[in-house]
Amino acid sequence: MNTDPIADFLTRIRNAQGAGHKVVTIPSSNLKKEMTKILFDQGYILSYKFEKEGFRETIKIALKYDKDNKQPVIKKLERVSKPGLRKYVNVDEMPKVLNGLGIAILSTSKGVITGKQARRENVGGEVLCYVY
Repeated sequence: MNTDPIADFLTRIRNAQGAGHKVVTIPSSNLKKEMTKILFDQGYILSYKFEKEGFRETIKIALKYDKDNKQPVIKKLERVSKPGLRKYVNVDEMPKVLNGLGIAILSTSKGVITGKQARRENVGGEVLCYVY
């Protein structure tokens, strides 16, 4: 049993990029699916596929690298709100990651969205992670 599935999700992506893998397979959940969609929409991953193998569901993520120097597009994945210490923010306290170059992924009453989207919709929530 995994006590922090979001940290596991981020660590699997981080480790796969460090090893230079093109694809990473991650156990699925609704929250991880939404985070994957955000990473794809923001251009941090090439593609993704939700697969069902028997009773298990998995997410296959195709990782994205620079064409020139073969470096991963995602420089850092940082878990913010942890099971032992949750981090909630209002719209006024919404974090700007790398002065707007990165994204914050939040869990809000309107679903899992980016920090920019949360500011636009005037809603606060739990800061899950930073990506840049």
